[in-house]
Amino acid sequence: MKKNFNEIVKPVLVLVCICLVVTALLAYINSVTSPIIAKAEQEKTEQAMSEVLTEAEGFRPVEIDNLPDRVTEIYSAENGSGYVFMLTTKGYGGDMKLICGIKSDGTIEQCKTLSHSETSGLGSKTAEDPYRNQYCGKSSDTLSEVDAITGATISSTAYKNAIEDAFKAFDMVKEAEK
Repeated sequence: MKKNFNEIVKPVLVLVCICLVVTALLAYINSVTSPIIAKAEQEKTEQAMSEVLTEAEGFRPVEIDNLPDRVTEIYSAENGSGYVFMLTTKGYGGDMKLICGIKSDGTIEQCKTLSHSETSGLGSKTAEDPYRNQYCGKSSDTLSEVDAITGATISSTAYKNAIEDAFKAFDMVKEAEK
């Protein structure tokens, strides 16, 4: 009986104790770092919003029902200079998270890719200046002038579809304000 305890039960008890201590430490570390990570994410989002709509002096969320599929959030500039649209679309490599600033006159000031998992050298070009700068100054009527990236049709089409949804949401916001 003594042999069974030392060979079976004692190692199990030691492992259980180690697991409990490690789990408690991980829970504590998570509780300490979660607010810091959330604050950093919020600051990153606010920075990106300021970059895509430079004349804005603060943002407030806009609540509208039945938004287009790719629009996840809308923010209105507090000074009325325009709107910022948070977008998620499915590219070739997975989800692409975008942000688009549309001025109150209905033209895009800037678009930016927040995250993506597109193929390096092909679909990842949608996050680079030559591609995304094509959208600057475009309206819903002139969006067809944006050229796709050769070899990355799925990624560039997904990007463009997300921007089209941003314009649909822009029209919805403008209609709701009337």
